[in-house]
Amino acid sequence: MVKNRLVALRDRLSSAGVDGLLITRPENRRYITGFTGSAGVTVISKDHAYFITDFRYVEQATLQAPEFRVVEHGLKIADTLREIVTDAGINKLGFERDVVTYKQHDMFSSALDGVELVPTEGIVEMIRTVKDEHEIDAIRKAEALGDAAFSHVLDIIKPGMTEIEVALEIEWFMRKNGAEGIGFDVIVASGERGAMPHGVASSKKLAKGELVVMDFGAIYHGYRGDMTRTVSLGKASPKQREIYDIVLRAQETALQGIRPGRTGQEIDALARKVIEDAGYGENFGHGLGHGVGLAIHEEPRLSVTATEKLLPGMVVTVEPGIYVPGFAGVRIEDLVVVEEDGIRNLTSSSKELIEL
Repeated sequence: MVKNRLVALRDRLSSAGVDGLLITRPENRRYITGFTGSAGVTVISKDHAYFITDFRYVEQATLQAPEFRVVEHGLKIADTLREIVTDAGINKLGFERDVVTYKQHDMFSSALDGVELVPTEGIVEMIRTVKDEHEIDAIRKAEALGDAAFSHVLDIIKPGMTEIEVALEIEWFMRKNGAEGIGFDVIVASGERGAMPHGVASSKKLAKGELVVMDFGAIYHGYRGDMTRTVSLGKASPKQREIYDIVLRAQETALQGIRPGRTGQEIDALARKVIEDAGYGENFGHGLGHGVGLAIHEEPRLSVTATEKLLPGMVVTVEPGIYVPGFAGVRIEDLVVVEEDGIRNLTSSSKELIEL
């Protein structure tokens, strides 16, 4: 698996105008090396693959990254980097322009005198967009933990609980049942707070008659799940149900339209048209979805600007929403795998409006 990823990365070096790449983004480092620790950088050229880390992780890196020459750095990692770049004969070293800080760039520039530092973007990320079956299986298991957590919280959620209490129940359940952690801060937004798409759980108490938006995901073997469900505490009002039904129709329309060769822009438009035709276009202000994997937000995107074509093996969220300030919000989100003839939906929780 790592060998194939190295081959794919090396194939991209020349088109990026470099003969070596310095990888510092944690997700990219894990993807390319298999190393699950928290410290280290990778240098890859056509003929060499180095993993530089400190004393704490040498043994772990040696076990987890057998395709790499593991090098322990001293007080200054830049000095070790200079030795490695010289040894590998790298004249143009790419670096991740959206990860390396100004201070780090200064340090590398000083240490690598005579080596051209070339800013690059998306080299590893674009390889990561298409998941293999091992990755998809990990994401599926992460999403299954989310589905189970949703079933659990339906049994206990009630008026008078705070949003934080609901969020903690979700997190506790996922961790207790095998999650390594949570993919992002659990969103629980009730009543008027539901109009905030990223309304992270607060001390507000849930009240009867409110809609409650819950957005969460587990981490399993480094990979993330992501799902959103909106429920009603008590019988939903006609307007609440109207908005819910529009969002559900928009989501189902988009799900039916996903297939290889279509762009994220085209899929976004399918859902957006349903919401716009219903008179709520201005209340859907974010993109329809995003890729999920080692990071909770990655390529590809389903949005008005996403021109990249979808490919089999891509994993994306489909999450339209309507947010009415001063009233409520509704979002419904599934996590799906793009396949040759459509999609495989990894989210199994019911999407009918649940009235508790």
